[in-house]
This record gives sequence, C-alpha cells and structure tokens, in this order.
Amino acid sequence: MDNASRSERTRDAVLEAALSIIARDGPGRLTLDAIAQEAGMSKGRLLHQFPTKQAILKAILERQRAYYLDFSRRYIAEAGAGTSQPELAAQIATLREATITRHPVAFAILGAMADDPGLLSVSRNQEARNIDAIKAETDDPQLAMLRKAAAQGLALTAILGMSSLSNAEREELFDRLLDDEQWSALSKPCTRPGNRRKPPAKTRAR
Repeated sequence: MDNASRSERTRDAVLEAALSIIARDGPGRLTLDAIAQEAGMSKGRLLHQFPTKQAILKAILERQRAYYLDFSRRYIAEAGAGTSQPELAAQIATLREATITRHPVAFAILGAMADDPGLLSVSRNQEARNIDAIKAETDDPQLAMLRKAAAQGLALTAILGMSSLSNAEREELFDRLLDDEQWSALSKPCTRPGNRRKPPAKTRAR
C-alpha cells in the first residue's frame, strides 16, 4: 500500500472513531486521546493527520457536505426533468436523506459550533447559494422557502430526537413537500418590496 492510500485509511479511521465516540458518549467526551484509543492507533500517528480536535470536526463537516452536495447534484440529474423546481426538490430530498443517515454527524456539527463557530462559515455560504438558486427558479419564492423551511424542520427534529412523528408519517410529509401539484394552487407571483402598496396614512384625531 502506498503512502497516500495509507494516509487516507488513517484519516478515515480517525473520523469513524470520532463519530463512534460522539454517538456513544456525546460530543463532550471527544478528545484526541479518546479518538486515538478508539481508532487503535498512537496519538502521534493521529496528530500527524489531525493536529487538533477542531481539524477533525472540520474534516467531518467537509466530508458530510461533499456527500450531500453530490446527492443533490445526482438528484437533479435523475429527477430534475420531472419537476418545475428542481433546486427546491433537490434540497427537500437532501434533507430527507439527512434523516436516514447517521445522526452522530449532527452532534459533531453541534460540537463544532460550540468549539469554533467559524467552522460553519462554508456551510452558511453554501446555504445562501442554495437559497438563491431556489428563488431564481420560481415566481413565488416565499412559498418555495416555506416548503424548504418545513423540510428543514422535519429533518432537524428527527436528527435531534425531538420529533413525535413516526417514520411513515415523516415520509408522507416529505412526499407532500416534494409534490408540486399540491402547491401549485397556492403559488402566486411575489410582490417586490418596491411595488408594495403603502397602507393609507392614519388621520390624526382632531
């Protein structure tokens, strides 16, 4: 095995060990010593790949972001022709995917936020690009954002264990959010701020 492959295997082992610790013990127990022990390697070998815990959290976030970006692109390529709003559909489908993947990643994100909020700047920038793309493909961006926000709520409450919905109920709601026909009757062109009619001025009582 060459050095590049060996290094990649070591990095993967470290990230998997970190996720295992977070799932079992919570993000507060995530330390470099604990990760090295969980991964079955020396701390020196771990530090050669990741000099800090923040570097490990950042790598977990980057790996998950790459996974969901790839999922979103594949969804648009495969299902985009069947919907009038492919970007919105892809984001809703990606959030649905997040509810069935491993939840320790969510706790890693919370740990990253607590330790270094700056680690999430790339995710925030990507989210801003997603929103711009969703708004650009519809005449009713407010309705589109409501559908996306509903999907985010379903995903987050499921991931954090706060939802009282069954898996079947959640799947039905995601299906409804993805069904353009369910929303077409509610869609209307959004009035631009500069075109809104001003309310009549109140007359002062004399």
